[in-house]
Amino acid sequence: MKRRVAARAAAFLPLVLLVAQASWLHAIGAPAAPPPTPVPPNGSPSPFVSRLSTPADPVPVPRIDAPAVVLMDLAAGQILYQRAAVTPRPVASLTKLMTALLVLEAEEGRLDRTVGVDPDAVFGRGEYGAGSSLGLRAGERVSVRGLLAGLLLGSANDAAEALAIEESGSVGAFVTAMNVRARALGMAETTFASPHGLDDRGLSSASDILTLLREVRRHTAFRRLVATRVVVVRSDSAPSRRIQNRNVMLWLYPGASGVKTGSTAGAGYCLVATAHRSGRELAAVVLGGRDEVFSEAAALLNHGFAAYHVRTLVSEGAPLGSVRVRGGTVPVVAGEDLEALVRAQDTGGVERIVTASRSVAYPPASGSQVGMLRVTSGGTLLGQVPVLVADLPPPEEPRGSWWGRAVGAVSSALGSVIADLMD
Repeated sequence: MKRRVAARAAAFLPLVLLVAQASWLHAIGAPAAPPPTPVPPNGSPSPFVSRLSTPADPVPVPRIDAPAVVLMDLAAGQILYQRAAVTPRPVASLTKLMTALLVLEAEEGRLDRTVGVDPDAVFGRGEYGAGSSLGLRAGERVSVRGLLAGLLLGSANDAAEALAIEESGSVGAFVTAMNVRARALGMAETTFASPHGLDDRGLSSASDILTLLREVRRHTAFRRLVATRVVVVRSDSAPSRRIQNRNVMLWLYPGASGVKTGSTAGAGYCLVATAHRSGRELAAVVLGGRDEVFSEAAALLNHGFAAYHVRTLVSEGAPLGSVRVRGGTVPVVAGEDLEALVRAQDTGGVERIVTASRSVAYPPASGSQVGMLRVTSGGTLLGQVPVLVADLPPPEEPRGSWWGRAVGAVSSALGSVIADLMD
């Protein structure tokens, strides 16, 4: 008996030491590796990445092996780097971002209501096998918030189907709603085939996933969930489930704030990662990695934070010279401030191009818009602002009496006629 107890204690000793090490690293302010997480089908520990490998100099664009990536400053809405960003490809469990969006839109203010698990949502018997799951049982009741936590943190496929059936009555009807919403968002390269992405038949692109991320992040509940390391999901008829977030960036990357991992044989390793630093928030989408993609996302984020700086490119009221409209030329000024992110190493500088509106005729009213100012750097549009008419000087008052001006006009006309006759 004592030997069995000792053997069991020895088996758990590495995990205990790892947790203790993580606590110590956190106490001294160093990034701590996440503890192992149980994975199906037998619940055995799965080691996570314990460190990120990134270039020492973050300013140059890092080498990224993943075939499709995009990096954006979320507040500015500015793309900082992209490659094959509009190429359609399988995106694995990043599909669940759309599942979460539809549920959050339908269940706003009702996330704590409990729903019954439909038998068709129970995994372990279908074409995909168990995969990542909560181990849901038919008929048990779980809150919508709990299912979303399983969906987003643990990438639970049974939670995806349970939510889909609850919201639309069937998985097929829910998938139809996913595609309708994708078209409404302008996700031109996206077609969904399931609420979880295991099928590898659904396709999206790095750019479309970024569009989806920006939409689903509008929901406070989403932002809070994807930034949570561990959550407990409770049920009315099953033991509580402790779900650990699979996004190791939350442990290893300073300022990480979410959001989702995914991997299948067809999609490779996929990741959407966001992070805050110095008042800015960036998002990196990495699709199709052959190995862990946390380091590549971290390298992209480091580059975005280090290589780009906010500059005031145009100030409201700044003179922009003159533009020609139909019938004349008018002085113009910038109608708004324009701030944008510019690479510190760019040597091409910033180019400002004023384009006049063809519909404007002289004289336009002071303060009216007569065109647009586009600001670019290295061929990339940084932003645009309206061009307004500057305050025009009043027309000069005619000099002399009215009859004197009339006589002068007649004399001038007669002089022109005589000159024509003498030619």
